[in-house]
Amino acid sequence: MKTILNVIWLILSGFWLFLGYLLAGVLLCITVIGIPFGVAAFRIGVFALWPFGYTTVERRDAGAPSCLGNVLWLVLAGWWLAIGHIVTGFLLCLTIIGIPFGIANFKLIPVSLFPLGREIVPTDRPFAAR
Repeated sequence: MKTILNVIWLILSGFWLFLGYLLAGVLLCITVIGIPFGVAAFRIGVFALWPFGYTTVERRDAGAPSCLGNVLWLVLAGWWLAIGHIVTGFLLCLTIIGIPFGIANFKLIPVSLFPLGREIVPTDRPFAAR
């Protein structure tokens, strides 16, 4: 079932969201300071490309640097990506078939706003990373 949902997701919104994260990652990797943020954008882009069957968990060892990084991320790229998820989620919710995919888009908003200090894990092992 996850595969079917992921294929439909890929067609409806996953590819476009992946391109948004890819663009953000490339723009952030242009500077040396932005490379960690670019890597986070690439990681979340892959998650946005194929989200069903995966979830995010907080890393308890992330600490203050990831908190500061999340604030910078929010200013540099996070709010643009969150707007993309809001618009895509709203458009998908206009049809009955798209409602589960719209809800999945809304669930990606916190990750797009604050990606540092999170780890993407399979849903059958969400506590294995801790």
